[in-house]
Amino acid sequence: MPWTETSPVEQRIKFIADLHLGLYSMSDLCARYSISRRTGYKWRQRHLDDGQAGLQDRSHATHSCPHRMSDEVADLIIWARLEHPDWDARKLIAWLRPRFPEIQQWPASSSGSNLLARQGLIPPNRRRRRPKHPGAVPPTTHEPNDLWTADFKGQFRTGDGAEVYPLTIADLHTRYLLTCQSLPGVGIKGTRPHFERAFREYGLPKAIRTDNGPPFCSKAIHGLSRLNVWWLRLGIQHQRIRPASPQENGAHERRHRTLKRAACRPTKATPTAQQRAFNHFRAEFNHDRPHEALDDDTPGSRYHPSPRNYTHRLPTIDYPGHFTVKRVTNQGSIRFKHKVLFLSRTLDRLPVGLEETEDGIWSLYFIDLLIAKIDERNVKLIF
Repeated sequence: MPWTETSPVEQRIKFIADLHLGLYSMSDLCARYSISRRTGYKWRQRHLDDGQAGLQDRSHATHSCPHRMSDEVADLIIWARLEHPDWDARKLIAWLRPRFPEIQQWPASSSGSNLLARQGLIPPNRRRRRPKHPGAVPPTTHEPNDLWTADFKGQFRTGDGAEVYPLTIADLHTRYLLTCQSLPGVGIKGTRPHFERAFREYGLPKAIRTDNGPPFCSKAIHGLSRLNVWWLRLGIQHQRIRPASPQENGAHERRHRTLKRAACRPTKATPTAQQRAFNHFRAEFNHDRPHEALDDDTPGSRYHPSPRNYTHRLPTIDYPGHFTVKRVTNQGSIRFKHKVLFLSRTLDRLPVGLEETEDGIWSLYFIDLLIAKIDERNVKLIF
């Protein structure tokens, strides 16, 4: 025969029934039920107040919450989300705080997110496993213009069927978006003027970080292209991420996701209208939108132009005195040890430097960039 199981509520009902029989004192009855006299008196009083319902379990939730979000604050957060549908709760609260200084207590970003989720203003997040970093050293900066990042966001068609290729250039240290320009293609003829405009307005950076696609790189020796050769002549280092590793330019790729959500959905009717959307996004991103990586400051409040001014005249290319200097022909080749070596058409009519670093092995430099080595025994390029 199995043991008879009873719930706490059944025990309380039986306790009250025995108490009403009057056969036991309160002390004896509490001892029989292994409860304290205080507990016995509590359940007797609850039965007197509410009858049988008073013996049921009650909620332990507090009757009031002093730090509960006020209706005024909730309405402001909802209004801000409707004004900026691409911002999360953290940015919305940071944006609202200086605009409503009379409100002393703002909720945590998690409370704001829960509010927006209850209102159906944000979709539920799906948990994703973060991919492991492949091991590349992330770029580091100490001040504005140490490193610019550049890339083309994926092309798309506007309402009239025209293809647009958005070119974005940004300062990594401050996240300041220097350029957001819609172009008809990725050729250097359309790209270089916008880099030149950025150089004129903001000065020269120390380095520019890009992927390995055109017009930033080519299949020529060391990936040289007309564009990065121009940068090298201006004294700008070109940093290239490894192939198929967009995470090595992660801050720029993340900005593209924000750009796509804010300015490309839905796409505009014409390239001109699309450019107006890009201009609005750039102004808001730089001067209005709080940035988490900047402690909720705006990029425009942190950025300042480079002290290195841009001039149209390119500096002379000089090499150390012990270098052997060769001028590349207009066919992209040099003559070495009575043989012709093809380098790249991107170096047409520019000088390169040769330094013998080992017996019979020569290092080939363009400015300060080692682009290859030459074995004089068979006059072949070593990469």
